[in-house]
Amino acid sequence: MPHDEQDAARVREKTGEPENPLTGGRSPWILVAIAGALSFTAMLDMNVVNIALATISTDLDVSPSMAQWAALGYQLAVVSLLLPAGRWLDGGRGDDGGGVGLRSALLLAISGFSLCGLLAALAPWMAWLAVARIAQGSFGALLFVLMPVLVMRAVPPSLRGRAMSVPATLGPLGAVTGPAVGGFLLDAFGWRAVLLVKLPVCLVALFVVARVLPRRGRLVAPGRQPLTDAALVGGAVAALLLGLTLAPEVPAWLLLGLAAVPLLVWWTRRPAARPVLDVVRASGVAGVYGAVFSLAAGFAAMHYVVALRLQDGSGLSASATGLTVLAFPLAMGLMGPVGGRLADRYGPRPTAVTGACVTALGLTLLALSGDHWTQTDVAWRLALAGAGMGLYGGPTQTLVMTAAPPRAVAVAGSLVQLSRNLGFAMGPALAGAAWGLAGRADGSRYGLLISAGAAWLCVLLLATRRRTPSARPPRSPSGTPSGTPAPEPATR
Repeated sequence: MPHDEQDAARVREKTGEPENPLTGGRSPWILVAIAGALSFTAMLDMNVVNIALATISTDLDVSPSMAQWAALGYQLAVVSLLLPAGRWLDGGRGDDGGGVGLRSALLLAISGFSLCGLLAALAPWMAWLAVARIAQGSFGALLFVLMPVLVMRAVPPSLRGRAMSVPATLGPLGAVTGPAVGGFLLDAFGWRAVLLVKLPVCLVALFVVARVLPRRGRLVAPGRQPLTDAALVGGAVAALLLGLTLAPEVPAWLLLGLAAVPLLVWWTRRPAARPVLDVVRASGVAGVYGAVFSLAAGFAAMHYVVALRLQDGSGLSASATGLTVLAFPLAMGLMGPVGGRLADRYGPRPTAVTGACVTALGLTLLALSGDHWTQTDVAWRLALAGAGMGLYGGPTQTLVMTAAPPRAVAVAGSLVQLSRNLGFAMGPALAGAAWGLAGRADGSRYGLLISAGAAWLCVLLLATRRRTPSARPPRSPSGTPSGTPAPEPATR
């Protein structure tokens, strides 16, 4: 990225900033590119296996419901361990005097992610595959938390918006392109190749991290508390998803979601939850976490409904449906860098609100498009929504990470990733429940209205700005005050 490297050099000359010791004089955009590639890979791996579940069921001689653990095990491990991973990374004493060493944590996460993916591809039976995918999701949770931290430490604050837009854009693109990539690999090489697709990217990332990052910091044993926290959070999420999944057949299953309430209340009363809750209060951007969840749920619900509606209601082939839906990620990828530059110039919050408004408008037009869909009508509305997502992603990540207390950036990053992954998981479940309860005639319309409503809720949450409280400093993971919150960049 030559223009960005020149911008970084000009910023150092103008402000007198020294070269970043994290990169040792090398271009920081090497690390930004690695963060983007790993974000794409981790999200791709969350969705790529879905296309192969039927083949896995036949090949390993298990029921389709058992085969779903190849996907569900990964997703539940990621969601359950994001917050414990963030607290662990902030809890030791590593780079810059706080947290686990960044280089050591990255090497551990990438190596474990790659090895578990290889073990999953070699699975001779379903139990092996499920355990390998759960373990891979555990390392995936580390990757999700580490990516924004890596970007934040690699670039100066004046370039943070465009840098954050790289992983914030490529991550959702991985989620969108996962089924298409998986379908190609499945047809050409079989389901085991689907689980190996991430290895080349991981090997390159291992080489770059080992060569570029300095040998500072160390790994610290996480202790027993993170496992209890993961069980509580994971149990609550599993109850919600299971209730929504089973509700179309028997609506009474929605009551299963109530089981999540005592689990979450129990977690909030544990000592481990206090630093997380204090980070939310101290940052002054608590609504942004809700906005991230809301728009991710709207995006995932839209993707679920549109793919089914185009094939079922409009009679399009799978390839024609894939080409139509491709309008969203293409527009998102084009506008992602634009959103980062606008955030650096005008501030992250106004840019994020603008992007969310554009996405909400596109989803609303899609929901009101009537019963007779054509590829053109759907494609331009998806492109509009995708362009807004591109404008929104990087600025939102920048807003949260910049407002986080200095020694709690990993916790802030884990909260963003938890909000996003919960939205990705809940969106299709909500849309599927609405579709099933409303019947085939109006189900897709209600699913799209849920998607549009979630996007407008995101706009409201982003536009509502709460002042940062000054009386209560955030706690470190040990429970003691740990510095003051960083102010949100002023809008220029």
